[in-house]
Amino acid sequence: MHIHIEIEEYSSITELSKTEQLLVQKAKEIALQAYAPYSKFQVGAALLLENGVIVTGNNQENVAYPSGLCAERTAIFYANAQFPDQAVHTLAIAVFRNNEFAPMPITPCGSCRQVMLETQNRHRHPMRVIMAGEKKIYIANSVQDILPLSFDSLE
Repeated sequence: MHIHIEIEEYSSITELSKTEQLLVQKAKEIALQAYAPYSKFQVGAALLLENGVIVTGNNQENVAYPSGLCAERTAIFYANAQFPDQAVHTLAIAVFRNNEFAPMPITPCGSCRQVMLETQNRHRHPMRVIMAGEKKIYIANSVQDILPLSFDSLE
């Protein structure tokens, strides 16, 4: 078996489209509002729905770990609840550690990847994933590119 994935790599946010730049900026802004008193690891997610609406979310920690929730799932669950018929076109992720924008992109955790894939499959529309850092930006054109051999329904 050979698994081949393609991840685009950029050195500057200015190389992205205006819409993608806006999503990264929104993810950075909401990350700084995350409730992360324990890890000091503030994550923000901004997603663009097919109807043009932008939804944001950030991580919410809890002293009773693992009762908190990641930024990606916060945004996706809100979007799916409020706009159940709208596919997620693009999801941008940004991370701050001790109030410093991460130099390199941080990828979503396994639980978030699985929820992202479920949302992509639910709407039968690929979700573009932007993982932004100060020095590099990675973009996957589908969640399957960051979750190969994924768990799927047993149809």
